[in-house]
Amino acid sequence: MTETSVTWLTQEAHDRLQAELAHLSGAGRTDIAERIAAARDEGDLKENGGYHAAREEQAKNEARIRELTAKLRNVQIGTPPDDGKVEPGMVVTANVAGEEMSFLLGSREIAGGTDIRVYSPTSPMGAAINGTSIGDKVSYTAPNGNEIAVEILAAKPFQA
Repeated sequence: MTETSVTWLTQEAHDRLQAELAHLSGAGRTDIAERIAAARDEGDLKENGGYHAAREEQAKNEARIRELTAKLRNVQIGTPPDDGKVEPGMVVTANVAGEEMSFLLGSREIAGGTDIRVYSPTSPMGAAINGTSIGDKVSYTAPNGNEIAVEILAAKPFQA
């Protein structure tokens, strides 16, 4: 398992995602199936708004189940080591294009109810800084084509 494929989660975030997956896979699926069956019994499916809405909800439910299953497959519970290395699960303080900012490198699920800004390790900036250390200077190309300079000032494990 490579570091980039690992999703760091706090125990609380892991439990929350497991509970959501259990609900969506169980009671959530059952409720939607019952609504589809009830709407199907109403007759003509071409003009049945309730049927189409329930089928759309079913598709969203199944997509979220797949997302959660994939995320929980490569999960590491706890926090990454406090070694000053930038990696998923770390709160990074950086000088980005001349402006100091702090953010979590990782998954939004880690942040839970906090208001910390989150960058994915696969985003342009996340990919550029992942694996760097305090004091390193890197740059990345933003979606608008601009080259953005980043200097890593600090990296600490996220604490909920």
